[in-house]
Amino acid sequence: MEYRELLISKEKSIKEAMAQIGSSGPKILFVVENEKLLGSLTDGDIRRYLMAGGKIEDSVYDACNRQPKKIAHSLEEARGMLSKHFIAIPITDENNKITDIYIGSSSYKEIYDQIDVPVVINAGGKGTRLEPFTKVLPKPLIPVGDLPIIEHIMRRYEQFGCKRFSLIVNYKKELIKTYFKEIENKYQINWFDEEEPLGTGGGLSLLKDSLHETFFFISCDSLLLSDYSDIFKYHRQKGNDITMICAYKNVTIPYGVVNIDEEGSYKHIDEKPEFSFLTNTAMYVVEPSLLNDIEENQRIDFPQFIEAESKKGKKIGVYPIGESEWLDMGQMSELEKMRIRLYGE
Repeated sequence: MEYRELLISKEKSIKEAMAQIGSSGPKILFVVENEKLLGSLTDGDIRRYLMAGGKIEDSVYDACNRQPKKIAHSLEEARGMLSKHFIAIPITDENNKITDIYIGSSSYKEIYDQIDVPVVINAGGKGTRLEPFTKVLPKPLIPVGDLPIIEHIMRRYEQFGCKRFSLIVNYKKELIKTYFKEIENKYQINWFDEEEPLGTGGGLSLLKDSLHETFFFISCDSLLLSDYSDIFKYHRQKGNDITMICAYKNVTIPYGVVNIDEEGSYKHIDEKPEFSFLTNTAMYVVEPSLLNDIEENQRIDFPQFIEAESKKGKKIGVYPIGESEWLDMGQMSELEKMRIRLYGE
C-alpha cells in the first residue's frame, strides 16, 4: 500500500473520509495540510462525532484526533511501536511532514477481539427481489463467488468468535438443511422451522425457550464488514435493548432540482444534488427479554417490532457505519458488486 492512500486533506468532508476508510487496509487516515500531520481519523472517531450531533458534510478536521498517540521519526522507531492498538505509525520529519506510514507488512490483516455471542439468522424469506434465481434456490443459498451468501455471513461472524448459530427457515428449508449436512465445514446450528411465513421478526418467537443471552440478529441478504466486537461493546455500554446497525447511504439525484417560492416563482436550481440517509442494514443486537413481547404465530416485521418497543419505552440505539461497510445482496444489481468486494475484479 502506498502511504499517501492513508492521507486525507483537512478540507475533505467526513463523507469522503468514510469512503476512503472503507477502501483502506488499516481503517485509519491521517489528516494533513500540505502533508503536515494534523491528526488521525478512524471509523470510531467518525462514529463518535456523528453520534454527538456532527454531520457527514463537516470537515474531517472537526472529527479527527488532533493528538495522535504514536508518531515515529524513523522506520526503526516505527517497528518498535507497532501493536494491536497502534496498527499504522506515521513517520514524520523535523517539520512534522509525513514521509511514510508503517503498517507492518504490505498485506495488512485485521485482528479482531473474540466474543462468544449467539447469532440468529432469518433465512426464511422467499427472496422475491432475486427472482428468477430464488424460484430454484432459496435466498440463503444464492452463490456469491465460491460460497452461498449465508456462509459468507457465518464465516464473518466466526472471525469474531461467534460460532453458535440459530437459523429460522421456511421457504425451501429442506434444501438449506441438506446443504449444511453435505458441506465439509461443520457449523454449530440450531434449526427453527416456521410453519407459516412470520415476516422478518415473527420467527423470533420460536426461540423464546432456547435463547437467554444477548444475541446478534440479521437477515440473510446483508453482509457487514464492520467490527462486530465493537458493535457488541457499544450495545452493552449504552445499555440498549436493541441496537440497530445503520449505514449512511449517499444518493445523487441525476437531475437539476428546481426550488420555488411560496408563489410558485423560480428561486434557484441545485444541479445533481446529493443527499445522505441513515438506512437500516437489517443487522441488530437484541436483548433476549424482548422475545417475550413477540406473540407466537404472529406475522411481524422487525422494524415494526422496534417501533412498538420504542413506544413502550425500550431503549433503541443506532450504531452508524459507512456505506462501504454494508454489502447488500437483496437486489439483482447488487450481487456482482458484492462479489467484486469479496473477491476482487
